[in-house]
Formats: sequence, C-alpha cells, structure tokens
Amino acid sequence: MAKRGGFPGGMGMPGNMNNLMKQAQKMQKQMEENQKALEEKEFTAAAGGGAVEVTISGKKEVTKVKLAEEVVDPDDIEMLEDLIMAATNEALRKVEVESAAVMSKLTGGMGGFGGLF
Repeated sequence: MAKRGGFPGGMGMPGNMNNLMKQAQKMQKQMEENQKALEEKEFTAAAGGGAVEVTISGKKEVTKVKLAEEVVDPDDIEMLEDLIMAATNEALRKVEVESAAVMSKLTGGMGGFGGLF
C-alpha cells in the first residue's frame, strides 16, 4: 500500500502542471493580443489650454503635433518648447496608465505574477 509515493491520486501532479501550463499559454496569448491592441491606439494630450496638442501611439512614438498659430512666437520659443514637452509627457503618461490598466485586468490585480511578466 505504501509503494505508490507521496502524492495522493498517483499522477495528480502532472495533470495539475499541464493545466497550469495551459493557463500560462492562454495568458501569454491574451497579453500579446492586448499589447498589439495597445500599440494600435493613439493617445492625445494638450497643453496651454489646447494651444499645443501632441498625439502618440501605443508604441510611444509621436505621430502628430498640432500648434495653434498664436502660440508660435519667435520671441518666446521657450514657452512653445515647454508646452510641447508638457503635452508629450502627458500623452506618454496616458499610455502608461492604459498599459497598467490592461495588465492589471489580465492578471487580476496580481501585479504581473510578481514581476515575471
């Protein structure tokens, strides 16, 4: 009777491991699909009351910069630079927020399996 080994059910462990691997593969596929969907999105942010608008892709590439004519002042280039920087940083922050929300939804709030993903 004691010859079977330490695990109840005999071969129960390999079955559980197989299920775990299937779940991990499913999660990886979902992550890849979500990443692709995120990369296809665009995120727009404005600064200076809408005088500067920057759009970036989910790949974190600037795809569009829109400037109101009145913000283009040759005597105050620093203000324009600051507005572009502020709008770009805000758009990048939006990508990060969306990415974190997608990851949290996928992992059920487990924090990406302790940093493995």
